Amino acid sequence: MRRAELPGELTTGSFSVRSSDKAGVSRTRTAAKDLVTVSRGIRIPVHSGASGAAALRGYTDLDDTSVLTSLSALRVWGGPVPAAMSGDWRIHVARRRGFSFPRRVNVVGHLLTFLPGETVEYDGVRVTSPARTWLDLASLLVLKDLVAVGDFFVCAHGPEFPRPRRALCSIEDLRVAVSRHRGMRGLKTARAALELIRVGCDSAPETHMRLALVDAGLPEPELNHVLFGRDGQPVLWPDAAYPDWKIALQYDGRHHGGEEQYLRDIRRQDTTALHGWLEVRIGKQHLEGDHPAVVRKVRSALLSRGWTRDGI
Repeated sequence: MRRAELPGELTTGSFSVRSSDKAGVSRTRTAAKDLVTVSRGIRIPVHSGASGAAALRGYTDLDDTSVLTSLSALRVWGGPVPAAMSGDWRIHVARRRGFSFPRRVNVVGHLLTFLPGETVEYDGVRVTSPARTWLDLASLLVLKDLVAVGDFFVCAHGPEFPRPRRALCSIEDLRVAVSRHRGMRGLKTARAALELIRVGCDSAPETHMRLALVDAGLPEPELNHVLFGRDGQPVLWPDAAYPDWKIALQYDGRHHGGEEQYLRDIRRQDTTALHGWLEVRIGKQHLEGDHPAVVRKVRSALLSRGWTRDGI
């Protein structure tokens, strides 16, 4: 016998049996072989290919109180998960204090106090807000990784950039989150991170690059700097810059391996030189170890442009 078609909203990701009941789907249909039981009361179509929020939707459909938090919330927001935790795919589900503790397979349960505005609906799931997600991670992450997460949430680029970007929250939002939860675990790390978070950083490696330079006593590079041509149009958008010394720092990630990207990088380097700037290209290997090579490369570039420890 042909199986009944599922309502469209149940085919794009995980769903709870509670939701399918509301949609009029029989329990017999939810037990069919084209659905996988990923946890008690949660199904996902075999061929859905769901990821991110869609794959986790069923966990917040279970009741009216469950919220994705911690690393799961960070993944929903699309933030940078530290390499050491990238293989941890357990699902962090929280309920407000006073409700039952979330207990199920592959779920890390939390009972938390949420203040107004700290839980939102995003991409079809209930999730902690960007600022609250960042604060919850303060007890799990080392300082540089917490700064990278903060940089991600506050990152913004103006209309002069090829891809303008709006921040998910502001540094002030992060500061308010810290002030609202005195006594919470991780506050010492969160307060230290607040002093290092900057607007305009596109990736965790770029954050780690900036922190390595500052830790080594080099000037802090400027983010969101735009180089304009003689016609007043933007021509370069370095990942970080030293305008006083006309130095552009470019972090080359994995996407820089293809031939087309290689040619774009060459054109960018030529444009940089044409406008009297020096480009310093940084790769993953330059950020590794206790004494990352990025410090040597950037210090050499600064010295070649007249920088001294006392300034210009």
